This record gives sequence, C-alpha cells and structure tokens, in this order.
Amino acid sequence: MYHNRTSVLKAATLWTAAAAVLTGCAGGSSPGPGTVSPPPAGCPSVLARAKEAVQRAERTDLTWTGPTTGPEAVPDKTVVYVAQTMTNPGVSGVAQGVREAAAAIGWQVRVIDGDGTPAGIQAALSQAVTLNPAGIVIGGFDPQITTQQTARAQAAGIELVGWHAVGAPGPSTNPRLFTNITTNVEEVAAVSADWVVARSGGHAGVVVFTDDSIPFARNKSELIKRRLTDCRGVTLLTTENIPIPDASQRTPQQVSSLVSRFGDRWTDSVAINDLYFADGAPALRGAGLPGTGPPFNIGAGDGDPSAFQRINSAQYQAATVPEPLTQQGWQIVDEFNRAFAGRPASGYVAPVHVVTASNSGGATSWDPRGYREGYRKIWHRE
Repeated sequence: MYHNRTSVLKAATLWTAAAAVLTGCAGGSSPGPGTVSPPPAGCPSVLARAKEAVQRAERTDLTWTGPTTGPEAVPDKTVVYVAQTMTNPGVSGVAQGVREAAAAIGWQVRVIDGDGTPAGIQAALSQAVTLNPAGIVIGGFDPQITTQQTARAQAAGIELVGWHAVGAPGPSTNPRLFTNITTNVEEVAAVSADWVVARSGGHAGVVVFTDDSIPFARNKSELIKRRLTDCRGVTLLTTENIPIPDASQRTPQQVSSLVSRFGDRWTDSVAINDLYFADGAPALRGAGLPGTGPPFNIGAGDGDPSAFQRINSAQYQAATVPEPLTQQGWQIVDEFNRAFAGRPASGYVAPVHVVTASNSGGATSWDPRGYREGYRKIWHRE
C-alpha cells in the first residue's frame, strides 16, 4: 500500500516537472487560473505581409508623384460631369474637385445628377450630349448602360473621361474612354483585406458589403474576398449585396439581421463604399454594440468626410482606404486638357492609402500634398 502511494507521488512529481519544462520551451510564464492563452496566428506569413503592407499604406509624408509635364491650358472649354448619383459621397467629392480644377484652368463646368437609376443616368447623359460640351465625365457608372448616349457623344467628337467607370485605370477601348481615373482596384482590395488580417492577428469573421449592379464594385468585392481567403484564420461570414441608391433604406435592417445571425462571430467588415457604415451605424448602436468595435469596419474606397468623422470619433468605423477625391477631380481636368491638345493620357494612378484615427490628423478627407501646384505649373507656364 505504502509502495503504491510512493509510486503515484513520484509519477505526479515527474509529470509536474515535465510540464514545467514544456512550458519553459514555449516561452513566457504559464497562464494563471481562469486565463486562456491567445490562439496562434492563423496565417503567420500572410499576417507578416499584411502588417508590412498596412504600415506602408498608412504613411502620410509622401510627396506628389504625379505628372510634372504636359500641355498648357487649352482655353475656353466646357465640361459636363454626369454623376451616377450625387448621394454617393465619392461621386460628389470628385465633382467638387472637377469644379475646383475647372476654375483654376479657366473652363466652365456643369454637373448633371443621374439619380442612381439606369433611366436617370441615360437621361442625364442624353442631356449632357445635347449641351455639346468639349468633354463629358462618366462619373461612377457603367458606360455599358448608356451605349446609345456614348455613341452619340463619340459621333459628336466629345471626349469621354471616366471616374470608376471601368475596372482599371487608364485608356479604355471598350467602352471607348480617353482614360479612366481610379486607384488600382487590386491594390485597394488587397490593403483592405490586409488591414483586417493585421488588425485581427489572423483571426476574424468578416462581412463584405458590395453593390453587384456596378461592375467596378463587384470586381472589388471579389478581389477582397479572394485576398481574405489567403489567411486560413479568417472566415467570410457572408456577402451583403445592397445597391448604393438603396443603402439608406436597406442597410439598417440588414445590419440588424447580421447582428442576430452571427453575434460575436462578426468581428470585422469590409465595404466597397464608406456609406454602408453611415447607414449601418444606427443599427449597431441600437444593438448595444460599442462604437469602437467589434465589428471593426473598413471602407475599401472613397473616404468621404463622414467616414473620417466616424473614424476620428470612433463611431462604428475604424479605417478607410480613401480615394484622393479632390485630386482625382483635378486629374480629370488635366486628362481632358491632354485630350484637347492631342496628347496621350498621363497614366498617373494615385497610390493606396489607409486612414485610421492615429494618422488622420483630425482631417475629414485624404488630400495629398502638391498636386494643385503641380497641375497649375503645367497649365499656366510663365
């Protein structure tokens, strides 16, 4: 009896010693009573890459890398900006940039709102063609829904420049555009997904918000989801397809449903446009969720003032990958000037940038330095 008890005690002592050795090999002290060790990263190499990419995109000290040469201002031109819908903050932000740049170069500009419907956009573009301007901006809609109107514009010799009109930056042959202005959608999608991976340490449950009626947006959301799957610790919970014109009505109800459906499994969201978080915030607040997250929300594009305000005040949005909207408006005017002068497109594509409360500086837009001076020097050489 005594012998058996001694054997048991020796075995217990050996087991305790072995456990201590194993704990020492793992590094750090063993968890105390009631504590749980954090899980290892679900994708160590992907996580390291994501952290590096996000840190690079968060820099704010970059200088202007856009064009420094080009034709002087072609005088006395009129441009019409046809907007998909001016309720889209990205579309309206670019329109404001076009107005500002047109004043700087000495042109006239008019904005016509398509009201977010195919019929409205077609009517707006028809009106624009009738005005017979030198150029028309395809502001955030798919030119394939306006083939008759764009054909009329081309027959009349009206130059067409797109903003988010097709999936890639640069000139387009089908549909025919002198150039299309956008950040590189692959880079925007990648850094948005990388931010989720980096923030979560490789463990996240993600909802993606998109608008499948816009090819550019649909392509962006597919790229985001593909990038997220690089990390095996990230779970795509669902994709919510909500047309932007319907977002204010549909998003609150959908967000409430998502809270009920996924609970604390929903840790992060990526949206192709910041406005989904403006519309979803009341539902998250009504569910008693904190403005600081979870879910931690990042907008993959646009970066309108309300998004910056939500980020700066920690109210249901943690980050955005903003388009430099005003700068892109200036670029549109510069591209038209190149077209009017018989020169090729500039080929400039703005680099991606990530904004959080820690690097926004309290600003309400991403307005990189140097472009106004750069374009003025091109247009008004002394």
